[in-house]
Amino acid sequence: MNRKRFSLATLVAGAATAALLLTGCVAGEGQAASPATEDSDSATLTEGGTLNIDFATYNPLSLIIKEKGWLEDALADQDVTVNWVQSAGSNKANEALRANAIDVGSTAGSAALLARSNGSPIQVIDLYSQPEWAALVVGPDSTITDVAELKGKKIAATKGTDPYFFLLQALEEAGLTPEDVTIENLQHADGWAALQNGSVDAWSGLDPIMANAEEAGARLIYRNVDFNTYGFLNATETFIEEKPDLAQAVVNAYEHAREWAAENEEEAAEILAEIAGLDIAVATKVITERSNLDVDPVPGDAQIDVLSIVGPIFVETGDVLDEKDVDDALDTIINDEFITQADPDAIG
Repeated sequence: MNRKRFSLATLVAGAATAALLLTGCVAGEGQAASPATEDSDSATLTEGGTLNIDFATYNPLSLIIKEKGWLEDALADQDVTVNWVQSAGSNKANEALRANAIDVGSTAGSAALLARSNGSPIQVIDLYSQPEWAALVVGPDSTITDVAELKGKKIAATKGTDPYFFLLQALEEAGLTPEDVTIENLQHADGWAALQNGSVDAWSGLDPIMANAEEAGARLIYRNVDFNTYGFLNATETFIEEKPDLAQAVVNAYEHAREWAAENEEEAAEILAEIAGLDIAVATKVITERSNLDVDPVPGDAQIDVLSIVGPIFVETGDVLDEKDVDDALDTIINDEFITQADPDAIG
């Protein structure tokens, strides 16, 4: 498979940290999941048990579904309990998916590809957004105004997430490599805290924390929507194969939430503000300006094209051992069976 390569200079050995968190694949992982049966009447109906699903402040649709209780209502007749688990970042969602602590989790596309390239048996079943959720941030008193000035500086970023890969691409564009800076691997909220206390010079931020940081005076010195990958809703292959009816219910709920959010932006912002502890003006900015929930939810060529640019970075940073693993992941990461049969009206 021919992929557009993203060249980076030779990197320090420490760049493989994210790979260590995600390695440990076993034989058979990385293969495409069997699609759900198109004839839902012939599929086994799940009775009892628990649906473990994440919610995340970077995924507004998940907050709406949780707040409204739509999945609980839809699955009540099947006696299925819905267990909501918060993801602090794509890396945490990937860890939970890999450990089977959740069946469905929210990540950036880049993070999902990284996980699958390292053997995590997940597939994207829906796209929840096409956000501009990452940018490079400095404090209000910083004299840094562009990426080139980050040479020799400390930058906070959460490895295995979109802001991390955003940072690598921004450095490359500015003629720098990760060797030219010190990347502090901190969770998103901790990165903002480190920027505030002066222990780092910049932070590769993530909304809504980043939007809140702007209200506190932080400045975005570099933005590039093309370096942000899509919001992926991922499910484990075991869940897809064994409980396709629940996977369909989740996708139906997401598409119902998407329609609801378009008609109720103010209330969507209020839900985000309450759960994320944001000022309503900040939450409104995230919902109306940066989330782009009105995206074609069917994963396909557009996402593969974006990930084909990001994927080779994994190998050159040591986060994935072989480019074949990336290519195999690109070939098998999409499962559009549920979204192409989505029925938003089945929820509500």
